[in-house]
Amino acid sequence: MVMRRGLYLVTPDESDTDALVAAVVAVLPARPALVQYRNKLADRALKRVQAERLLPVCRAAGVPLIINDDLPLALELGADGAHLGRDDGDPAAARAALGVGRILGVSCYDEWPRAVAGAAAGVDYVAFGAMFPSSTKPSAPRAGRALLTRARHEFDLPVAAIGGITLDNAPALIEAGASLLAVISDVFSAPDPAARAAAYAGLFD
Repeated sequence: MVMRRGLYLVTPDESDTDALVAAVVAVLPARPALVQYRNKLADRALKRVQAERLLPVCRAAGVPLIINDDLPLALELGADGAHLGRDDGDPAAARAALGVGRILGVSCYDEWPRAVAGAAAGVDYVAFGAMFPSSTKPSAPRAGRALLTRARHEFDLPVAAIGGITLDNAPALIEAGASLLAVISDVFSAPDPAARAAAYAGLFD
């Protein structure tokens, strides 16, 4: 799976499905590389409703929709891929279930062996973080930029950075080797999310 470099938009925890869809629609003109549906506060029924609403919206914009932490839901909906955290199952099994045409990413936190295992299992990208203090995961371990550089040199895979990313600190992450910047708050909590998303896209021009 060939992915563009760029902004990797991650959805906020939003219980109002109409508001969530509207927020995503507003930023899709910036052509993010990926959108990840993530809602840590929703139950399974709401997650299914929200992901089902987002999928055609993202598809119409030509942006793949990735389901966070729920491979069964990604398979059920025929989403464009799944992202697995530490406790979300074996990447090799997920790769087999998704097939070669859909995207699989893994969280590696600050742990290089997780990236090695993910690459061996056939994932499409590896993600490191938190790169900076994050309001979404305040207790997350910090990952150094050296991990991004090492991954860029050792794997023929896109490298995602996540955690506390802003327009101010993003260029240093791109320079270090990140080809995807996973962002929630700095886009969706901005006064003008569409303009902020476009500004991130401009960093990759």
